[in-house]
Amino acid sequence: MGVKTRLSVMMFLEYVIWGSWLPLMSLYLSETLHFSGVQIGWIFGTQAIAAIVGMFIGGQLADRYFATERFLAGSHLIGGLAMFALAYQTSFWPFFLGMLVYMLVYIPTLSLTNSISFHHLKDAQEEFGRVRMFGTIGWIAASWPFVFILADKTGAELLNARSAIFTVAGVASLALAAFSLLLPKTPPSSSGQRNAPFEGIKLLANPAVAVLFLVTLIDAVVHQCYFFWTSPFLSHIGLLDKWNMPAMSIGQIAEISTMAALGYFLKRLGWRTTMIIGILGHVLRFFVYSIGSPVWMVVGSNVVHGFCYAFFFASVYIFVDDYFPKDARASAQSLFNLLIVGVGPFLGNMLWGWLGDSYKVAGVVDFHRLFLVPSGLGLAAAALLFVGFHPVKGRIESEVRA
Repeated sequence: MGVKTRLSVMMFLEYVIWGSWLPLMSLYLSETLHFSGVQIGWIFGTQAIAAIVGMFIGGQLADRYFATERFLAGSHLIGGLAMFALAYQTSFWPFFLGMLVYMLVYIPTLSLTNSISFHHLKDAQEEFGRVRMFGTIGWIAASWPFVFILADKTGAELLNARSAIFTVAGVASLALAAFSLLLPKTPPSSSGQRNAPFEGIKLLANPAVAVLFLVTLIDAVVHQCYFFWTSPFLSHIGLLDKWNMPAMSIGQIAEISTMAALGYFLKRLGWRTTMIIGILGHVLRFFVYSIGSPVWMVVGSNVVHGFCYAFFFASVYIFVDDYFPKDARASAQSLFNLLIVGVGPFLGNMLWGWLGDSYKVAGVVDFHRLFLVPSGLGLAAAALLFVGFHPVKGRIESEVRA
């Protein structure tokens, strides 16, 4: 099996895991376990805690002490066991602690699967999108079993069946734990930065990097609203549970072609324009969500998700790999990964949970008002990127080295 094939299978399983539980998590926590918006926010917030810990500990362990493929194997083994345990938790604190354990071992693998790919690909700007595309395919594949798992179930039976999101994720985690041992050998670096997290903060001295840092933070906050409220929202407007995840996966279907063509768009449109298109995808989708009908238009608006993720977040990862000197890339990837899967989602979870509780009318969330907020934040982020992001490769390299 060739290197790119193994990396593609790795990405497929990595995102089967995440795609199995994330889209329906909010619906499960709110309607099955009856947690409040703030409690749901804290459970989702374990992702940020894990991202911070992963930046200071997990990434350093993989960089300096363990081969990346073995670190991935151990992490997914523990993560799979944690997922099986979560299926049986029904009160807040046990669920919160179980999710925290899971996130602590899973979140570092998101950046490590990127780094192992960059390490073994000859032309990351051209090839990474096509490898990462299989992660999107994995996310879509994870949604379809639930069409059958949740079919023809109502009442208590439906509520109980939703816990299958953790079982599917657990099985995929164990599969990736075993497959990780077949990945290309990626030994720990003996010449890495002494402390990549602190080195990463120094990169903000460059104006273009500082602007991209702030825009990435805002976009990550906006992006999290999709995962926090979409499944309850679709249920609210009448979509059956069994079609909830496939409806959300429409965005991932579009993401496949977007990822495959990302290298082409980056070369034709440039970094700034490509990233702005990605941000404006959020603006359009949440504006349609705020309208709330007809259902087909709401579901169809998810097609822009492919542009939201590929054109912005994937572009950020590739930009860092392309614009920063080799000895600073680990620091920069850690810094931006902290925003994308850590601080941004944490702030988003707190904001969207609080707004959901605040915008309730007769016990029902006013989704029209709620979804105008992320749409407005997205517009502000796009404007900031347009005005302030003018990267110069040589200047970034010289300032980073200085």
